[in-house]
Amino acid sequence: MKKLGLMVCTNASIDYLEYDFDLTIIRSLVIMGGKEYVDYEELTAKEFYEMIENDPNLLPRTSMASTGTMLEAYEKLRDEGCDTILFVTISSKMSGIYDNAVMAAKMVEGVDVRVFDSRSVGYIECKMIFKAHEGYQQGKTIEEIIKDLEYIRDNNKIYFAVNDLKFLIKNGRLSNAAGFMANMLKIKPLLEINKEGAVVSIEKIRTFHKAVDRVIEKFLEETQGKEAEVFIVHANNPETTEYIRNKVLEVRPEIGEIKDYLLTPAVAAHSGAKAITIGYILK
Repeated sequence: MKKLGLMVCTNASIDYLEYDFDLTIIRSLVIMGGKEYVDYEELTAKEFYEMIENDPNLLPRTSMASTGTMLEAYEKLRDEGCDTILFVTISSKMSGIYDNAVMAAKMVEGVDVRVFDSRSVGYIECKMIFKAHEGYQQGKTIEEIIKDLEYIRDNNKIYFAVNDLKFLIKNGRLSNAAGFMANMLKIKPLLEINKEGAVVSIEKIRTFHKAVDRVIEKFLEETQGKEAEVFIVHANNPETTEYIRNKVLEVRPEIGEIKDYLLTPAVAAHSGAKAITIGYILK
């Protein structure tokens, strides 16, 4: 491998993090209010959250990039001298981006394209990209880099709560939604991303605050005696972010630092505002 091209989908929310290497971001469209916006480039998280706060009736949707767009990205990296491309995508259980990326990889010539299903979304994708770049800098082969990504994929967990379940249900992102339709506006369930990469409800809870407390409890139960990188991801909810951070560090001060990350509009369109997660990656 002479030169590695790195790609990630917009759902990683990596635009809100700092990084110092070349990275191609495949962006989705956010559709609401009769208009289409390119995620981040035409609609930032700040703008998005202000819009849905000012108009609670807005129900945003998303549209993923086409196979042709991905093919053009592969060809551009190939023409820039990359002989290998690694594209980390949102879970294939949450979006068709992975399938489109694989299809485009079969169409391109003259470059080895590896499409990696993160089976997750958000910061986990970012962590994988950072790890891939680190491995490349260390001279690892693409197979060794993919093994590092598989470790992250197989050794992380995310629990989360949403303030309004309608976004997940109406956009088809909740895998076991059948039992929620009648009382969907009243239930604030405990959710997780399972090992297959699907968003599923694991407990039915009646208030958002109680759901957040249960998220904290599940996290503390699962990480007892384990060394892990801990993170919070939220949809414009700094107050609850600080609440979770303080509660966790009261019990586990040895964790030290818990960083938090913002969800980009392409993801928040499905979670709704105020959604919040706590996750970990085993070290």
